[in-house]
Amino acid sequence: MFEKLFKLSENRTNKRTEITAGITSFMTVSYILALAPNILTNFKTEGGQELWNAIFMATCIASAIGMICVALIANKPFIIGPGMGPNTFFAFVCANIAAMTGMSYIESYQTVLCIVLFEGIIFIIFSVLSVRDKILDAIPLPVRTAIAPAIGMMLINIGLGSNCGVRAEDGRTFYVLRDFFGSLTPSFAKANMGDAYASVVLNCIVVLVGFFVILILSLKGFKFSVIAGILVSSVFYWIMEFIMFRRNPFEVLFTSSWKPPVKDLVDITLFKFNFHGLMQIGWLSFITLLITFCLMDMFSIIGTLVGVADKVGMIDSNGKMKDTGRPLLANSIGIVSGAASGTSTLVTFVESAAGIGAGGRTGLTSLTTGIIMLMCMFISPIAAVIPAPATSAALVYTGVLMVSDLRRINFADIASFVPTALMLLAMPVSGSIGDAIGLGMISYTIIQTFLGRYRKISVITYIISAIFLVKFFLIV
Repeated sequence: MFEKLFKLSENRTNKRTEITAGITSFMTVSYILALAPNILTNFKTEGGQELWNAIFMATCIASAIGMICVALIANKPFIIGPGMGPNTFFAFVCANIAAMTGMSYIESYQTVLCIVLFEGIIFIIFSVLSVRDKILDAIPLPVRTAIAPAIGMMLINIGLGSNCGVRAEDGRTFYVLRDFFGSLTPSFAKANMGDAYASVVLNCIVVLVGFFVILILSLKGFKFSVIAGILVSSVFYWIMEFIMFRRNPFEVLFTSSWKPPVKDLVDITLFKFNFHGLMQIGWLSFITLLITFCLMDMFSIIGTLVGVADKVGMIDSNGKMKDTGRPLLANSIGIVSGAASGTSTLVTFVESAAGIGAGGRTGLTSLTTGIIMLMCMFISPIAAVIPAPATSAALVYTGVLMVSDLRRINFADIASFVPTALMLLAMPVSGSIGDAIGLGMISYTIIQTFLGRYRKISVITYIISAIFLVKFFLIV
């Protein structure tokens, strides 16, 4: 059945490899199960525990639906879920609408779900009409080539940064890359971090242990090096956590609820669209927000597809993308399901590269991850046992592999390399794939135009560059 459905032999893979890749992908994105509700409720200060529970359930359901669509419609190993960028922007818009109109945060939340619903419908229409395919083709080759290495830099930054932060008792958060390696001396780091220092050091060691286990096993040809590295570094973390802090690393299995909060989902977010709230914010605000959501999320999704496309045979001999319509349609359906269940825009995760790095080549990888995500409604405490720095090791390793694609860039042509350099900097710093692509597009268009090569630039490229200029400098 799997062979016929996912064409495993044709894609030079097998069931065992695909399922292992799906488990690997889940481990690298499992953080979103808690982080999405935390961001969207400002750590339960907005909407309370009930809204947090509803968003947790919506994250599981919508992500599963999105990945099942990717598996069955596109047969690609892409992982879909509520993105960090959309989550943050969604929460920002909710807070501002609540402050502007006087409605409660939950009412504001249900209003923004309407915007996400319209965004998903627009993306479905764009996918059917191949509008986004044309946008993909309009991305110049130097920009397209730079996307994968830039995403690699962002993955390394995530792995050594936001994915394994340590929150101190005074509320400050410390990261391995910025606060540990960025400190002048160990004594300065210890004085600055206070009670968080030991945890940051442990996270640092676990990331490095996991990374080198993955790297060495991979160089020795071990097929399941990524998941082996995650498991080895997890065991190391559990042992050291008990020795250093006298904490039971499995305590969450006994203290957390195993019962899914279905009632909160049904009462607060499931098909709870506040269309009346759209009338309160006004048509101009609604249209501006809709355009902003669409622009931000479209290029984030497209950028991720471009970044991992070569690994799954989606780049032709001319360096152009192929077979993009189905993945984009599946992602669009996922966005609608996310709005209906009650979460922010679903995007294709850059962490998809981790599963692809573990050998995933077909939709069986995304189907596996989707099923596990759905099961997390019932077994979420198990996911919480996996330490974040262990998954960071996989992200750093995958990022290094993607940065190696810099070999395709023509360093001798400075006009082509400038957009690449800007994107390599902008993507990890801003955390936005779409904005980094926009910066690359603008710089490419300006350089080529003033070099007299304006006739070689397509009309769509000019339009996209102009739209990003408006987004960066005029939309308020």
